[in-house]
Amino acid sequence: MPLVLAADAAQAQLKQPPPSAAPQSIWYAVRGPDNAFIVDMPGEPVYKLIDTASPGGTKFVYHSYSLDYRRLSFVAQTALYPADVDVRQPKLNLQSVLDDRAQRLAGGKWIRIDWREVSGAPAAESIGSIAGGSVLRQLVLLKGRRYVSLACLGPAEALRTPEVERFFKSLRLGA
Repeated sequence: MPLVLAADAAQAQLKQPPPSAAPQSIWYAVRGPDNAFIVDMPGEPVYKLIDTASPGGTKFVYHSYSLDYRRLSFVAQTALYPADVDVRQPKLNLQSVLDDRAQRLAGGKWIRIDWREVSGAPAAESIGSIAGGSVLRQLVLLKGRRYVSLACLGPAEALRTPEVERFFKSLRLGA
C-alpha cells in the first residue's frame, strides 16, 4: 500500500495525469488534391488512390484519406468527376450517391437525410445503421465537378462526440 501512495504522490507533484488517462490526439489538417478541401482528422490518415469509372466508362480516381481512431473510423474522399458525368443538377447526382450507399445499410435505407449547402455547394448529411450495430454518418457535396465526402462509422453514441463534431465542422472547401 505505501508504494501505491508514493506513486500517486509523485504523480501529483509532477502534475501528470495518471496512466489510465486517455492520451490526447494530434489533429492533422488534411489537404485534398489541388486544395480541393481541408478537413481536420484526429490522427494521420492513410492515403489511397481508388481507380473507378463513370457510368459512361470514363476512368477517374478517388483520393481517399482514412483513419481508425478509438472506436471510430473516419474517411474523407474527393474526386473530380469526368466530363461525361452530368453535374447540372447536383442534388440528383448526390441522391444517386446516397441511393448507392443505402444498399449497404440495414434495411437498405437511410434513417435521416438533411439537405443543405456547405460553402455554397449543395450537400446532404445522412445517418444510417449498418448490420452489426454500427452507424454511418456522412456528408456528401458537389461543387461544380468536385465531389467531396466525409464519413464516420462507429457506435451510435460515439457519432456525436467532440472528435466527430470537429471532423464534420472543420471542412473547408478550396477554390
